[in-house]
Amino acid sequence: MLLSITQYGNPVLRAVSAPVEHVDEAIVALANNMIETMYAANGIGLAAPQVGENIRLVVIDIPEDEEEGAEPEMATVNGELRPIRDIMPLVFINPTLEPYGKQELFTEGCLSVHNVRANVSRLDHVKATLPQLDGSVLEVDCGGLLARCLQHECDHLDGFLFTDRVSSASKITLAKKLKKLAQSQGY
Repeated sequence: MLLSITQYGNPVLRAVSAPVEHVDEAIVALANNMIETMYAANGIGLAAPQVGENIRLVVIDIPEDEEEGAEPEMATVNGELRPIRDIMPLVFINPTLEPYGKQELFTEGCLSVHNVRANVSRLDHVKATLPQLDGSVLEVDCGGLLARCLQHECDHLDGFLFTDRVSSASKITLAKKLKKLAQSQGY
């Protein structure tokens, strides 16, 4: 079932999300609906606050690079180097991230900040502990798009948006557009 994507200005996007204490049928159904919603919106990640649920649940699906001859993006998963495609779609609760490496600038957008894109500086690698719905845990060490996406989506769980992570000059440039977006949503 497609869910409505919460838009900029909605207070749920600024709240710290509650841990998932127990995985039940409702959580599994929400995760499946979030995946369907993410695909329908042509996104690569979606956090529960983005569908109005204030819990620590995230779905991610990084597409394979379709360029001919492109090497697959790799990550260390539970100690083994694997293509990230092997763990997609990624569904997890209550994540712990340890970003590391060097700062890297990349243009980001967000399904909850409609038609806004901006350069965001983030650390280029992440060590992540990602509890799965079945009770297992993935330990992932990655770089590339997955590292960025993990940081972006997990920011949602703590009430941050990518627009909070842009330079001061970009914040000034975006201010009018963001105000207009919030007003269009009734905020």
